[in-house]
Amino acid sequence: MKTKTTPISTKLWAVVPAAGSGSRFSKTELKQYQKIQNKTVLEHSVNALFQLPLAGCVLAVHQNDTEINNIQFNHLDKIHFCTGGAERVNSVLNSLYHLANIADLNDWVLVHDAARPCVHKESLFALLADAQLHSKSVILATPVRDTLKKVPCDSIEQTVSRDCLWQAQTPQLAQLGCLIGALEQGLAHQRTVTDEASALEAIGETVRVVMGRSDNIKITYPEDLNFARLVLSSK
Repeated sequence: MKTKTTPISTKLWAVVPAAGSGSRFSKTELKQYQKIQNKTVLEHSVNALFQLPLAGCVLAVHQNDTEINNIQFNHLDKIHFCTGGAERVNSVLNSLYHLANIADLNDWVLVHDAARPCVHKESLFALLADAQLHSKSVILATPVRDTLKKVPCDSIEQTVSRDCLWQAQTPQLAQLGCLIGALEQGLAHQRTVTDEASALEAIGETVRVVMGRSDNIKITYPEDLNFARLVLSSK
């Protein structure tokens, strides 16, 4: 007997918050505009998402960002822009508000880090397939591999069990209206919203996990850029 699936909305959108300064990467250079294979990190991140049948993608950029004008995305006709906020969560919410003007609140939206250029096509379609099957929010993540230590100062206090611990990645997929509500509540209650899943969890929404890949890295430090170059050159 075939498994019955509940299809998600016919429209799938993406949001990429790209207004951050990334001070851990550099005090003077923006990591999303570093070049890999003659394209910026941001281009790689956004273009990868269009391997899915996206209706469009909203980029949240800093109000003084001029470099964005020099980028020619592969699907420029489907790219929308809005002004980013003080924190990542504010940029995502601004993007969702912009999207709500052109999309249905029942449509589904992928939120993806601007500095995560190595996401694989297979991971993207696995994420989408899980949402189609279960009609639930879903994220990419990988099980924690390394031994974890709790270090409140300079010395180890204890070793933390890594059982059932996963490291969250992006994209993270949810229905537009539900995600707006979750982020609004998170901000209203002054919760720390480090990713979309944390906001959804806080309001009691089920968030599923699909196994990602360890090479779907987020560029945070300068050395991460070299690893991303190796990953992209191997594709």
